[in-house]
Amino acid sequence: MWGLLVLIGAAAVSAHLQDLAFDGQKVFRVIPQNDEQVEIINSLASNMQVDFWQPDSVTLVRPKMQVDFRVEADKSFEVEDILIESGVEYRVLIDNLQAALDAQFDSKARTARHSYEKYNNWETIAAWTADIAAQNPNLVSRSVIGKTYEGRPMYLLKMGKSGPNKKAIFMDCGFHAREWISPAFCQWFVKEAVETYGKDTVMTTLLNSLDFYVLPVVNIDGYVYTWTNDRMWRKTRSKNAGSRCLGTDPNRNFNAGWCTLGASKSPCDATYCGSAPESEMETKALADFIREHVSTIKAYLTIHSYSQLLLFPYSYTYNLPSNYEELNSIAHAASKQLASLYNTKYTYGPGATTIYPAAGGSDDWAYDQGIKYSFTFELRDTGRYGFILPESQIKPTCEETSLAVKYIANYVLEHLY
Repeated sequence: MWGLLVLIGAAAVSAHLQDLAFDGQKVFRVIPQNDEQVEIINSLASNMQVDFWQPDSVTLVRPKMQVDFRVEADKSFEVEDILIESGVEYRVLIDNLQAALDAQFDSKARTARHSYEKYNNWETIAAWTADIAAQNPNLVSRSVIGKTYEGRPMYLLKMGKSGPNKKAIFMDCGFHAREWISPAFCQWFVKEAVETYGKDTVMTTLLNSLDFYVLPVVNIDGYVYTWTNDRMWRKTRSKNAGSRCLGTDPNRNFNAGWCTLGASKSPCDATYCGSAPESEMETKALADFIREHVSTIKAYLTIHSYSQLLLFPYSYTYNLPSNYEELNSIAHAASKQLASLYNTKYTYGPGATTIYPAAGGSDDWAYDQGIKYSFTFELRDTGRYGFILPESQIKPTCEETSLAVKYIANYVLEHLY
């Protein structure tokens, strides 16, 4: 019966996405060669509805930068004509977004109530957090660190063997609602931890010596909205005073160079920084928890997609962190570990210079709180699927990412004192 309900639910999601007319929408990739071509991209963004996938905003577009953006179906041919006439070289990454969305649900485990190899909606994830804690009481506990704007509890899992004076690693997923592979990874990592405890030497040592705080979804309201209304939604769902546009980019809402570089003061923009630092209930709940436990949290890991990057501070300034050499060395080794499984290549380095400047991010904020091992993962892929990575890629993506996370955690453990 449950399997039937899940199938009906999946069909309903697909049907609703069809209602949103993703059919015929295209995702383009361009690399503007000069300022004139950058201005053409700016003009496109000003004159028609363009959803920037990479970078997050048109304001960040620079010459020689790879730019991916989504265009409404009725504008796609017009955009193509403009690019051709202007001499801007382009590729169509996704020719029909609806077809790609439908193809995303390709897991053989689709009928399961909860599977680590399919995308799970929030209700399923919430139930899973209770189940995994109940089934592993000696390793996992669940707490609520706050509520979202729409009143949903923010569940945090704590993993580790109980012991005195333990240090911790904090990891979160699901900052941006449409990055579905991110919450999938947090679930996978918890599963791997409990299943391999007592069997895998590295994981057993880590759980005996450290605690892991795992927040499976930060932006729960936005994540729910991607399942019910708009698969491409990015922000939170809070109301903005004086504007018809909803939501704030939670990863521009931290007090780290807030709303300076790479963030927008317009509530209608995808990178809207909010009315003030920590204006979002979700952001404040996360920050409050870290502040309360900052003496024990020694590393902060935040999981995003896409681009296959391993980033560290800073993103809100071009200045390098004081322990740049150490962070760069860790990122190099962790990327090498990740690539060892499926040869997936990651680029690593400080956020501002490796991709683009972006103020108000959680990784920079955590670093400035004194958590000197602070990293952002941008998971698969490099644009073939972008935010709609097929479910068949969940397992390999999570397996390889787990290797990198375990490397970082083990490094932190070895350098505690």
